[in-house]
Amino acid sequence: MAHIIVVGNEKGGAGKSTVSMHLVTALARLGHRTSALDLDLRQRSFGRYADNRARFMTKEGLDLPSARLVGLPELSTDQLKPGENIYDRRLAMAVASAEPESDFIVIDCPGSHTRLSQVAHSLADTLVTPLNDSFIDFDLLAHTDADGLRVLGPSVYSEMVWNARQLRAQAGLRAIDWVVLRNRVGAQQMVNKEKMGRALDALAKRIGFRVAPGFNERVIFRELFPRGLTLLDLKDIGVKQLNISNIAARQELRDLIKALNLPGVTANF
Repeated sequence: MAHIIVVGNEKGGAGKSTVSMHLVTALARLGHRTSALDLDLRQRSFGRYADNRARFMTKEGLDLPSARLVGLPELSTDQLKPGENIYDRRLAMAVASAEPESDFIVIDCPGSHTRLSQVAHSLADTLVTPLNDSFIDFDLLAHTDADGLRVLGPSVYSEMVWNARQLRAQAGLRAIDWVVLRNRVGAQQMVNKEKMGRALDALAKRIGFRVAPGFNERVIFRELFPRGLTLLDLKDIGVKQLNISNIAARQELRDLIKALNLPGVTANF
C-alpha cells in the first residue's frame, strides 16, 4: 500500500507547493514510484509545475525522474450513492487509481479550507505543514498571549487535524505523523525567532507534532518553476558547479527528507 504524504496548511504563501515539488522530485530521484495530486483546483501551482516539467523535458529531449500527476476523475451526480459527497468520491477514486503503481502519493492541498483538503488530511500517513516563521502563521495552529510566550489553545487548522486523526483512529488506521516545517527562518538569533521556537516546542508537546527545519527564501526556487525544475535537476541540465546558495538549499532538502523519516527512504543525493 502506498504511503500517503499530505502537504497542508490553510494559509497561502507558506511554501506548500515548493515543498511538494522538491519532495516528489527527491523521492522519484531516489528510485521510489511517486504519484502526486494537486487539490488546489483553481490556482494549480503544483499542477503547473508538473506541466512545465513535462513541456521542458519534451523540448530539451530529457527524461528526468518525475512523479506521475494524477487528476481527479470527472463524475456526474447520478454516479453517486445517496448522501455521498462528489469530492469525497473523486478523491477516493484518484488515490485508488494511483496506489497500485506508487510507493508514495504526495497530495498538495490548497491554502484554504475545502472539502477536498479536509478529506485528504484524513488519508495522511505523514502530514507536512510548512509554516513561515511568523506569529501571523502560527496563529493558524494556536492562539498565544500578547507576548507570544504562552499558548492559549489550538486554532482552526489544528482542530481539523485533530478531527482527521479521530477519523483514522475510528477506521483502525495508523496515526498521522505530523511534521511542522519552519520555513523562511532568519539567519540571526532575533527575539521573534526565539519566541517562535519556544511556542512551537510547547504546542508540539500539547497537540502532538514534530518540528523540522524547512526551506529558507531562495531565488532559485522561483527561477526554476517556469521549467518545472528543482535544484536536484541542475546537473542534468548542464550546471556543472553549484553556487553556495544552491548547495545550502540542497542540504535543506536533504535535512527535510531525513526529518520526515519516511519508510525505506534515505537522503543519499
